Amino acid sequence: MVAQRTVVNPVTWSVDMGFNQGELVSGQTRTLYCSGQTAMSVDGKPQHAGDMAAQLALSLDNVEAVLGEAGMSLANLVRLNVYTTDVELLFQHYGVLASRLGAAGVAPATTMLGVTRLAIPGQMVELEGTAVD
Repeated sequence: MVAQRTVVNPVTWSVDMGFNQGELVSGQTRTLYCSGQTAMSVDGKPQHAGDMAAQLALSLDNVEAVLGEAGMSLANLVRLNVYTTDVELLFQHYGVLASRLGAAGVAPATTMLGVTRLAIPGQMVELEGTAVD
């Protein structure tokens, strides 16, 4: 059975920002809960100190790697949590994330949270997602 996704938007302003207010998923056969992904290399070393755009891009690459390992892609994301140590700076580079999600044809329900720090010093953004197929 293939997952059926129904967009739930009682308001539409969020669509312009690249996310839906909600997504109703029915008939899914698999659900993947992705741990938070940051700008870490494959050998576990932090990358791109001080560069929000590069950290955001690599964090998303790492989300895609987890999805790919499960036979999924960004198109399967139904939920995305974005944690950042600098909300204003993240907004300046949010297009990095929005364009990649848009290219995948997806606008997952999204929450952004400003935090005082992430687990690895120097990391400025962490992405945590839920995907279904």
